[in-house]
Amino acid sequence: MQTPVRAVAWLTLGTTLLLSACAHSLTTKVTRFNQWPADAAGASYRFTAPDPQRDLELQAYQGQVAAELQQLGLRPAAAGETPRFMVDVRADLSEQQRQRLVPVYSDQWVYVPPWRDAQGRLFGGHWVPDPMGSRYVGDRTVTQTVQRSQLQLRISESGRDNASRIVFEATAVHEGREDDLVEVVPYLVRGTFQDFPGANGQVRRLSFDLPRR
Repeated sequence: MQTPVRAVAWLTLGTTLLLSACAHSLTTKVTRFNQWPADAAGASYRFTAPDPQRDLELQAYQGQVAAELQQLGLRPAAAGETPRFMVDVRADLSEQQRQRLVPVYSDQWVYVPPWRDAQGRLFGGHWVPDPMGSRYVGDRTVTQTVQRSQLQLRISESGRDNASRIVFEATAVHEGREDDLVEVVPYLVRGTFQDFPGANGQVRRLSFDLPRR
């Protein structure tokens, strides 16, 4: 027996709404500067030494960056090899107080006076919600705590005279309310390397879909 077309339509709509309810997005602001060399593919790189106080955490972030670098054709420097590129990764979480104006609405009530119907029956007066709905009465200032997750990535190239120059520098930022840095960093890394290396001095706002907790 075939499923009615209407039932299929409702099933499809229900599935779409369910998927929409199970996902939300994370927005990042990425600022990039670069003088990326055209012959970088195949070159070696090495990460700068992490902060001893955050060694394991930072190594995890470096691993995510390493996966992106290998997608670009770069390879980790072998033991004893002088790398062409040095990669510095820093990730931090801070809190900031932000103020914003929030509209205030008041629920109004109106009085309905006594009245008689066509049969002469008397109905007493009573109060009812205003049919025009809530009314805007002004704004109030609300202070909110905003968590700022930030990833900074800097890639330096060693020259023939052993001097180094920065060839890629990026800062990716996400601001939210209850985010853990370890959960946000993968998206900051993805935003940093999207359409790498990008235009010099480029600022982009990127949105990533992610499942709800």
